[in-house]
Amino acid sequence: MGFIDNSKRYLVSSAAALGLAAMGALPVLAADYNQAPFFDDAVSSGALPPVEERLPSNPLVFETLGSIGEYGGTMRRAILGGGDQHNMVRTIGHENLVRWTADWTEIKPNIAESFEVSEDATTFTFKLRDGMKWSDGAPFTADDVMFWYEVFSDERLTPSKHPIYVGPEGAVEVTKIDDLTVEFKFATPNGLFIPNMAYGFGYYPVNYPKHYLSQFHADHNPDGIQALIDAEPAAADWISLFNLKSGPMHTPSFWQNIDRPTLHPWKLKTAYGSSDRVVAERNPYFWKVDGEGNQLPYFDRITYDQVEDPETILLKAFNGEIDYMNRHLGRPANRAVLTDNMERGKYSFFDTNDLPSNGAILMLNLNNPDETKNAVVNNIDFRIGVSHAVNRQEIIDLIYFGSGRAAQTAPQPVSPLYNEEMALQFTEYNPDLANEYLDKVLPEKDGDGFRLDVNGDRFQLVFLTADVFGAQFPDVLELVAGYAADVGLDFQIRVSDRARLQEIAASAEHDAYIWNCAGGQSDAYTSPECYLPFGTAVYWAPEWAKWGVDPSTGIEPPAEIKALFDQYNMVKAAPNAESRKSEMEKLLELAKAQLLTIGLVQSDPAFGVARNNIRNHPDPLPISGQLWYPAPYVSQMYYEGGKSLP
Repeated sequence: MGFIDNSKRYLVSSAAALGLAAMGALPVLAADYNQAPFFDDAVSSGALPPVEERLPSNPLVFETLGSIGEYGGTMRRAILGGGDQHNMVRTIGHENLVRWTADWTEIKPNIAESFEVSEDATTFTFKLRDGMKWSDGAPFTADDVMFWYEVFSDERLTPSKHPIYVGPEGAVEVTKIDDLTVEFKFATPNGLFIPNMAYGFGYYPVNYPKHYLSQFHADHNPDGIQALIDAEPAAADWISLFNLKSGPMHTPSFWQNIDRPTLHPWKLKTAYGSSDRVVAERNPYFWKVDGEGNQLPYFDRITYDQVEDPETILLKAFNGEIDYMNRHLGRPANRAVLTDNMERGKYSFFDTNDLPSNGAILMLNLNNPDETKNAVVNNIDFRIGVSHAVNRQEIIDLIYFGSGRAAQTAPQPVSPLYNEEMALQFTEYNPDLANEYLDKVLPEKDGDGFRLDVNGDRFQLVFLTADVFGAQFPDVLELVAGYAADVGLDFQIRVSDRARLQEIAASAEHDAYIWNCAGGQSDAYTSPECYLPFGTAVYWAPEWAKWGVDPSTGIEPPAEIKALFDQYNMVKAAPNAESRKSEMEKLLELAKAQLLTIGLVQSDPAFGVARNNIRNHPDPLPISGQLWYPAPYVSQMYYEGGKSLP
């Protein structure tokens, strides 16, 4: 599993050949298409057209890992309130123009029927599927992609652009070639664009249904927009109204608008946060079939019971109320008790190949609005001192039951990009050495032994955290605060829900944060957000990240950070895999010298639970960073054994 050589896999001249490769099977005749019995009554009554009229002329024939499935049933999961929307993103919401295969070895067309890449990797042309429809039956065409581009280009609606759509010379230019063809063009080579389009944030261009969202846009609906604003209490003007209705998929607002048409396999029936259960039902116009012509997906519904904490999810698994889930369950501390309850819950384990750059990272805000604190945390001696103050092995033993290893934020040993010096530097637990470094920055102490800043006040950092993923971040921080106190540092902890904390962190209003980070495998190429301030989740330097996309915004970084941006541009411009690896290694060397974040533990692969009657689920399950698994496969092919297809 890993990053593919684009020069051999997707820099192709024959779009037709690539389209056939994506099908993975001989074409299925329209007369052979089958639908789920779920739709039989609606078709019989005329409320829905027949299945062959709901599918595009060339639906994607999806490859099967195990067996042709059986229709019906409900996949049961659980979800936390306040920012757990990725729970739905990962199971429903990953349909991009292109996709990774289930084993993460190859990029294939997906929503796009085919695609071409110019030899210089500046121009990317996508051919859409004729007759493809949104979940409400409206046609999906190039006009929908162009509507997204209009929103993307509008500073009123998108003041901060996602960096995968921005090159060194500016934002991508998107052009409609015809009703089914769009072209994305950069001024300079972008060899990472196709992997990024198959990755998480590649979803943007295909999630803006023009026929629905244009009613909330003043330029498209000048006569009717005020009535819509007046009808929405949360909207102060048309811009806030549009943002409310068109929120990005990785934010809660996307999952709170059940009227928004989608291209996903299931469509929400109840909104996230509106009740104790989120329900999603199959999309009648979903555009994929299996090798026997059965319209996907197999499950009729996915439900998410909203609960208060991960412990409740654990109890639901014991009781057989979770059909498939690794999120919030697969932590080492749960393995023994889940094993004890396997017979009761009628489930088994599956492994995940989830190897981030680090599973628990101290992210000091290097753009702290407090000038005194900012000067301290930007001093590398301070960060080295903190790193030596932490007893990583004790964290591993007490919190993670011996699972994992002490490491900084760095590629994992299994990665071709592994750098042992980067992974292990400053990880020795040595309070004396920690004091030596900290004395260079904060030499004075108060009567209680805590360090004072230049103003004579006790130096304090407040860490934000949430109890998510089973990562036990609050417990980790309790230990870290104790280690910090031993060397004269006052670290405070504030626990809240994920959505609120990330809102604060994204606006750079915080002192520090603890989180994990992608980039542990070859995903370092496309998710380097802990090696340079690139992306929308750079909690350690959000203002530098903004500057990296648009130098007229954010905060201009120092020369050593600018050098990281310049080097990443070299990575993207590399003509082949060998040179790209060489340039990425140079980037990692630059990042290593700066110790931008303080990694604690590189975790061992996690696990999940699947009820014994769930079929077609990969084991191990590939997942890393913005490879939002299991959505690329679960949304099509999982099924519950014991039923029969027509």
